[in-house]
Amino acid sequence: MRLAIQERSSHYIAVPQTAISVAIDSQDQLGEGPCWDDRLDTLLRVDISNGLVHGWSPVTGSAWSRQFDGEVSAAIPRAHARGLLVAAGHRLLIDDGERSDVLASVEEDLPDNRFNDCKCDPQGRLWAGTMSKARTTGTAALYRLTPGEPLERVVGGTTISNGLGWSFGGDRMYFIDSTTQRIDVFDFDGRTGAISDRRAFAEIDPGDGLPDGLTVDAAGGVWVCLFGGATLRRYDERGKLDAVYALPVTNPTSPCFGGADLSTLYVTSARHRLSNEQLALEPLAGALLALNPGVAGLPGNRFAG
Repeated sequence: MRLAIQERSSHYIAVPQTAISVAIDSQDQLGEGPCWDDRLDTLLRVDISNGLVHGWSPVTGSAWSRQFDGEVSAAIPRAHARGLLVAAGHRLLIDDGERSDVLASVEEDLPDNRFNDCKCDPQGRLWAGTMSKARTTGTAALYRLTPGEPLERVVGGTTISNGLGWSFGGDRMYFIDSTTQRIDVFDFDGRTGAISDRRAFAEIDPGDGLPDGLTVDAAGGVWVCLFGGATLRRYDERGKLDAVYALPVTNPTSPCFGGADLSTLYVTSARHRLSNEQLALEPLAGALLALNPGVAGLPGNRFAG
């Protein structure tokens, strides 16, 4: 399967901003964590700085928001019960829409740290990364929560744990520690949840932006947002850059496939770190963007706990 935008060339294809549409002009301060809930045909996302979880149906246009205390970095549907798993500050919460219960907490001795990107693997385990808001090197980590077991620290010494994703065959796990300026890949054992043989999948020049959230498509491509770089990139399964989308926002944060056939790629963005002068020139900063890249995504994974 090949992208409609791709040609037989050794060079990547640059795609203009005209291919991008605005799904919601939401003006999120720090929009992040898009997650498609296929049971409800709803796109979930968060606004970290404002402590908000948002839900939106592209079919009906209906939308809702829920406020939490502190910064909220992820909201993931549950597999066997209603409600969401929510990452808020140092805590992982189970929220049923009426009350929230603390499932686990980490790094409470590090006030500058918080949870950042969180996703579930195909077996329903939660992988939850933390980050240092002060960018203190090596003080954050990537955790794994297997339902019914204690939270485990799996990868230590990170600074800004970010994008997560799994290959179509389920034998690879992708991971970003943003300040390393690369996407890494692990061998992944779905039966045990073990990861091994960490290695670089793609390197990104600092001048091109900070690698942030990622998602994987059904053809094996890895999509990544470059925060500060105003672009969305696709790398093929070998780690070769083959498409670059110019975006009308400086700070895209995370991509996610959604829609009935998973053919729409949604991209969250942020107003975070932009000056008033920059915001005046960038009216779509913080918007939820959408594009149809000619390749479908993989179904979202639910938390099995």
